[in-house]
Amino acid sequence: MKLFRFGPEGEEKPGVELPDGKQLDVTAFGEDYNEDFFEGNGIGRLKAWLKENQEKCHEVPAGFRFGPAVKRPSKLICIGLNYAKHAAESGMDVPKEPVVFFKATSSIVGPNDPVVIPRGSEKTDWEVELAVVIGKKASYVTKEEAMDHVAGYVLHNDYSERAYQLERGGQWVKGKSCDTFAPLGPYLVTTDEKLDPHNLNLWLKVNGEMLQNSNTSDFIFDIPTVISYLSEFMTLLPGDVISTGTPAGVGLGFQPPRYLKPGDVVELGIEGLGSSKQEAVAYKVQ
Repeated sequence: MKLFRFGPEGEEKPGVELPDGKQLDVTAFGEDYNEDFFEGNGIGRLKAWLKENQEKCHEVPAGFRFGPAVKRPSKLICIGLNYAKHAAESGMDVPKEPVVFFKATSSIVGPNDPVVIPRGSEKTDWEVELAVVIGKKASYVTKEEAMDHVAGYVLHNDYSERAYQLERGGQWVKGKSCDTFAPLGPYLVTTDEKLDPHNLNLWLKVNGEMLQNSNTSDFIFDIPTVISYLSEFMTLLPGDVISTGTPAGVGLGFQPPRYLKPGDVVELGIEGLGSSKQEAVAYKVQ
């Protein structure tokens, strides 16, 4: 299934896109796409509910806003330097173990919402990434068991303020957690869609220029490895999001580096997961 959330910020409702492209409002199901939903086999229950109630569901009116595909997860965990060419362009060695950092969940927004350049920022960068949504609790799972804990996949742009990330004390989370720095969606594509997450094309353009164009087959650490590894250090809860890293082509890697300025338009997509679009806007004092 393709799950999505729609409506004004903070008032999103759950939706489902059918194979024929029809987009249904499934508010009557009574649950949002959150930890409780995934923990309670929500995907299976929603699928069964649709068999009985699909004809009663209204289509979502055209022109709606996509919200984040998952409602505020307990954790948004990211894997750094997970493509060899990206490690090289960053001037860093290929890691021997996954590089792990967090993004604050307050950075999560809808896939087509504006990206706000932080106050005083001069180094806001882009990163197209495949993100994995956890479907059931994972603690000390093996690589062989890991994929049984996956609910589905979602497109993520891991925006990064490079000065905050690399020049302000070495804590990556500061450069990753600014408001609007984690657009998620448009869809959470469930595992029954039979996508191969290790062979998906992913791309990103800035102002129409293709800057990232790669395939997840270039992962250094595959998804089972990442899930098993993370589960040694923390319990992964249903609905948690793991972003698997970005390929080469980020602004930091150019000579000289290239960063976003107000008015720039970033478009990105992953095969089978849809695309998103963000316009960069300047920070305004609230």
